[in-house]
Order: sequence, then C-alpha cells, then structure tokens
Amino acid sequence: MQLLKKRILQDGKCFEGGILKVDSFINHQMDPQLMKAIGVEFVRRFAGTNVNKIMTIEASGIAPAIMTGYLLNLPVVFAKKKSPKTIENALSTTVHSFTKDRDYEVVISSDFLTPDDKILFVDDFLAYGNAALGIIDLVKQAGAELVGMGFIIEKEFQNGRKRIEEQGIRVESLAIIEDLSHCQIRIKE
Repeated sequence: MQLLKKRILQDGKCFEGGILKVDSFINHQMDPQLMKAIGVEFVRRFAGTNVNKIMTIEASGIAPAIMTGYLLNLPVVFAKKKSPKTIENALSTTVHSFTKDRDYEVVISSDFLTPDDKILFVDDFLAYGNAALGIIDLVKQAGAELVGMGFIIEKEFQNGRKRIEEQGIRVESLAIIEDLSHCQIRIKE
C-alpha cells in the first residue's frame, strides 16, 4: 500500500496527543481511487477466508467497508452510534472514542448480524482498539464468527492490535504508524 503511505506522508496532519488527521482523503473528503485500492488490498489479504458479510462502525469505516463488500459481492452492515427508534432486536455495547473523548452506545440489529454470519470488520483507524472491542462484543452477542479485522491505518504505539490479538482475532493494517512524537509521522516499512 505504497499509495496509502505516500498520501499519509503528503496530506496527513499530526496533532499533539497522537492524533493523525487524514480527513482530506479518507474520512471527511474521500479519494475514491484510493478507497478502491484499499478495498482491493483487503480482498487480497483476506482471500481464502469464508467471510459472508462485511461489518463496520459508523461513520468513517463505511466507505472502505462498502468498497470491500462491493469487490467481494457481499452485504455490508454497520453498527450505529445512536439507537434509532425504529431498530428492532437491538444488540448494544459501549465504545469509548479516543478522538472525541466520549462514550457511545453502539447498536446493531440482530436481524443483520446473525449466528450464520462470518464477519470481516473493516474500519479507518486502529488506535487503542476500543471500537474493535465493541464490535467483538456485538459479534459475540449475535453468536456470529469474526473472521478478521482490517484497518486502513494502525497507530502501533497505542497498542490496539495487542488487545485484539489477545482474543485470537486476526488483524491486518494497511499502513502502520510507528510514532507521531513531535508531530513527525513515522510509518513502518
């Protein structure tokens, strides 16, 4: 994913506290060609798995999840950060957002996350792993199987991967940020 790494170095912005802003090409304004390349890479990395559904959490994971689902010809479902009045058979968990520094109730209908599902979770960032742990909880509640988790960018220094892999779950990250100290972006080769 040299294209992704190049864009992070070229257009990413670093802020104190380990924050990497990529809103000009991933999670506010999106580069559709980059999203396609990201989807292709997730398809390649998870080839041979028996995934039958792509899952994400709103909102920034939706674009890469849809692209991956489109390429695999699979449905995409996303956990919502607010429980709509119309949701039926809701499963819920609480997730702490690192960037927004607040807790969210995250919900999904068990009509769309079932014991027959073999899930590939796709999201934009892996930092401390809070959103991922919430998804793991929802998947367990549904009795589904989590085949793996794919992230566009992982902030290695925040140890989210360790928390996920401790649960026996495969993690694939397309770009791994080693360090953001002094607002210098260092990407693992």
